Amino acid sequence: MKNIISLFYKNLFLTNRLFAALACSVVLFLFDFFFPWMGIIPELVFWALIVLVIIDMLLLYKPAKGVFARRHAPERLSNSDNNELGVYIENLYTFNVSVGIIDEIPFQFQKRDVWFKTALEPRERKLINYILRPTRRGEYEFGDIRVYVKSPLGLIRRRYNFDQAETLPVYPSFLQMRKYELMAISNRLTDIGIKKMRRIGHSLEFEQVKTYVTGDDYRTINWKATARQGNLMVNSYTDEKSQHVYSIIDKSRAMKMPFEGLSLLDYAINASLVLSNVALLKEDKAGLITISEKLGAVVPADRRPAHLNKILEVLYKEKTRYLETDMEMLYATIRKVIKQRSLVVFFTNFESLNALQRQLPFLRRIAKYHLLLVVFFENTELKTLSEMPAADVEGIYIKTIAEKFAYDKKLIVKELSRHGIQSILSAPQNLTVNTINRYLEIKAKQKI
Repeated sequence: MKNIISLFYKNLFLTNRLFAALACSVVLFLFDFFFPWMGIIPELVFWALIVLVIIDMLLLYKPAKGVFARRHAPERLSNSDNNELGVYIENLYTFNVSVGIIDEIPFQFQKRDVWFKTALEPRERKLINYILRPTRRGEYEFGDIRVYVKSPLGLIRRRYNFDQAETLPVYPSFLQMRKYELMAISNRLTDIGIKKMRRIGHSLEFEQVKTYVTGDDYRTINWKATARQGNLMVNSYTDEKSQHVYSIIDKSRAMKMPFEGLSLLDYAINASLVLSNVALLKEDKAGLITISEKLGAVVPADRRPAHLNKILEVLYKEKTRYLETDMEMLYATIRKVIKQRSLVVFFTNFESLNALQRQLPFLRRIAKYHLLLVVFFENTELKTLSEMPAADVEGIYIKTIAEKFAYDKKLIVKELSRHGIQSILSAPQNLTVNTINRYLEIKAKQKI
């Protein structure tokens, strides 16, 4: 009995309307002191208010279960994307109610305003949708759903607590991966910045002999087949398949730097996931290596249907470390794991030319055996500083230093090119598009 009374008081909340009515009652009692002719009017008003409060309590507390609520959430959330969640609410009362809903979202979002207000007619159901954008991978713990119900009288609120505690994993951006996949299937990649690359010559992978139609390259005419058939026949070629594409992700402290809530490592992970998916759609084999001061995950190149999920599960767990990358170990791993010439996309970051010089000998060794593409990041904050006009001497110093760092990035690109190493210098938000563009360009030019 004691627990029931305790729960009753814990879930009972007074509204502003009740406080306003009590204030009016107090004012009437004050007026009664100065104007005796008011008689028992203040008392009548007060007791009428008490009766209304009791009626309101009976309306809200008579049914054991007046409303029902549950959370609609996906099995996993996509990092750096807008994920849609919802709260299903159903009114089991026989009268109209107004409700306020609090969904206890994970602390990582640092939001205290997830409050939804709505009105429900008897037996009405609603689904209230909202958006969450996580910026870190890992497990996110959701709490209960709390619903505050108010009757048409609106003097008190009754709180309902629904146990909806659950833990949802936040994976690398699989929503972005699906978007690029759908664009690739429907040949609409140009809508999101993916360029169509003009093919130089034709692929060496033979597909079939077909009848000549206007527009076919006359250099591909098969004269023997033409003589047999009596019609012009041409050889048809297709893109070379089963080429190996490896994403190598640097997990050292250089990738800890944040941009727009995400670390450089998260940008690299999202881009490598999309690249792997596009490579599999092109019928190439995708692989993955993660590295820091010690070797991380190694996923040999493959193109089986479940291979992308394997890469996704590996990327989900990766975190930045605080020491420099062991490039000698990376070179030894590449020589051991990658047995044929492949496209090796190395996601890393260089802030100065000296940082590149320390790794350049190993990059040159890798480039001897594979087509190496080094992907590193443009410091957009410094670029913004270098473009701002200087207002004083301190501003001139800051602008000069920012310009020097930006110039160093361009020198890094030239230095890599001088040693025959391809590179991409990209702003973090454009990393995925720029990486896919370069992969398609390399495929079109048959450089692998």
